Amino acid sequence: MLENLKNVNKAVGVKQTVKAIERGTAKLVFVAKDADERVVGKVIELCKKDGIEIRYVDTMKMLGKACNIDVGASVACTLE
Repeated sequence: MLENLKNVNKAVGVKQTVKAIERGTAKLVFVAKDADERVVGKVIELCKKDGIEIRYVDTMKMLGKACNIDVGASVACTLE
């Protein structure tokens, strides 16, 4: 699924992912294991509350590359 992030509608970053979760459009959330807990904690909490699946990615660099951006990403989500 991580490989498919380049080709699907997505939100990248904490702010955009939180907005997608709150709007009910987030389908699957990716969280980088090496991201700071203070940064991704709200996203994880919202996902658990709303029953959204979380998949963990080893590094922010890997997640950023999968999202087709030149920098690391702490979180991203696919959109419905």
